[in-house]
Amino acid sequence: MKRITIAFTTLALAAAATAVFGQAYPTKPVRIINPLAAGGNVDIVARGVAEQLSKSLGQQVLVENRPGSSALIGTRYVKTQAADGYTLLAIANTFARVPAIIADAGYDPIKDFIGISQTCDIPMVLVVNPALPVKNIRELIALAKKRPGELTYGTSGNGGTGHVATEMFAQQAGIKMMQVAYKGNAPATTDLVGGHIMLMFDQVSTSAGYIKSGRLRGLGVSSKKRSPLFPDMPTIDESGVKGFEDTTFNGLVAPAGTSREILEKLRSEVVKAVAVPALRERFEKNGIPLVASNSLDEYNAFLRRHVEDFAKLAKTAGITAN
Repeated sequence: MKRITIAFTTLALAAAATAVFGQAYPTKPVRIINPLAAGGNVDIVARGVAEQLSKSLGQQVLVENRPGSSALIGTRYVKTQAADGYTLLAIANTFARVPAIIADAGYDPIKDFIGISQTCDIPMVLVVNPALPVKNIRELIALAKKRPGELTYGTSGNGGTGHVATEMFAQQAGIKMMQVAYKGNAPATTDLVGGHIMLMFDQVSTSAGYIKSGRLRGLGVSSKKRSPLFPDMPTIDESGVKGFEDTTFNGLVAPAGTSREILEKLRSEVVKAVAVPALRERFEKNGIPLVASNSLDEYNAFLRRHVEDFAKLAKTAGITAN
């Protein structure tokens, strides 16, 4: 009887310790690693969410930038960290895409990481130089069919968001165009405004000023819903390319093996963070809708789908890292 009592006591103490640990998390600052350059959407969204998480979690949530090599440096770093909820990774579409086009990426987005929640979903807009004689998506497709392979579009490089969106659009519309790759969206936009290229997909948040000033013409947004910044601009789906949708998502992931309890606590706090009216308004007026995932399973299925869909697109469209 004494041995049984001791065994039950030991189990009770272990269960209590586990419960206390789960309730106590976090007991020290949490880091969110941004593997991209400071000042971009991933950075500013991560910092906005971190600001709210710091308040609700009762510990500082800090954003640390570790950019380089198509986000590989920061991503590989987080992969090697303890799965204890204290080092997280801020991600965008490239997280799910890079391993499909870089053989030595050094990580598997599904096996090496576990999703916490999406944080925003930014529509892209198909913009053209005003000198191009098209006023809508249908006219652009008609022109591209008349001049196959002649219309030039800018991208930030192979596998970038603009490149993938254009390849998806071209495949679904049955057209061919010519890519002009740049070192980033900024120089591509400069050349588009200057008339050196004809069109590109860019995030609504960064193209809005050019569209409003008339230096670029927006033909359609890439989301299923219209952008609040341009309520009169149709979606590409509405414009005849049925089913087209490709947005820039941001989110948070943790090293594989992180406990579900910690992941769920973080997800639930992200839900609260993106619902803060002042934060939502601050981002939405710049064309960045904040969102959160309804469940861990939903978000991880979302990531898996993006990994699989892009791998197929990369193969059929011949997208490589070169």
